[in-house]
Amino acid sequence: MSTFLTVMLIILIVLVVALVVLYFLGRRLQKKQEAQQEQMEAAKQTVTMLIIDKKMMRLKDSGLPQVVIDQTPKLMRRNKLPIVKAKVGPRIMTLVADNKIYDIIPVKKEVKAVVSGIYIMDVRGIRGPLEVPEKKKGLRARISERLTGARNKANATAASAGKGTQKTNAVKKAKKN
Repeated sequence: MSTFLTVMLIILIVLVVALVVLYFLGRRLQKKQEAQQEQMEAAKQTVTMLIIDKKMMRLKDSGLPQVVIDQTPKLMRRNKLPIVKAKVGPRIMTLVADNKIYDIIPVKKEVKAVVSGIYIMDVRGIRGPLEVPEKKKGLRARISERLTGARNKANATAASAGKGTQKTNAVKKAKKN
């Protein structure tokens, strides 16, 4: 066998082993996440709270209890989390919001929130529905919007220029006659 084939065979075997390891690791992590989700569903409560402030902050800067910071994995401590300061009853608490609902949480308004420990899972407005912010447009959508705007503008100027020449041609014909 040539050296090229042996190298390609070794690379293929390594890739297959890596895929198998990732598959089993992913299944295990998925089972863990489902178990955690069940625990959160069992411990959830509906609470009325006044949202004071919300920010994306690092865990160590968030003002959460030291016990919570110590329990989080090392890699997660560097990431920014959606932190919400809210008044729950007479106490002001620092809570962690779900990434999916962080954008719809209103500031300085009263809401009913589904909370599990210090984690906000869902938010509903007390006095009417919450305002859903517009989704941010992606780069591709912004570029295509600019291009269509430029095309429409060019077509409008060309059409107006064309109408102008038609008018001048009609005036010239009228003068000749």
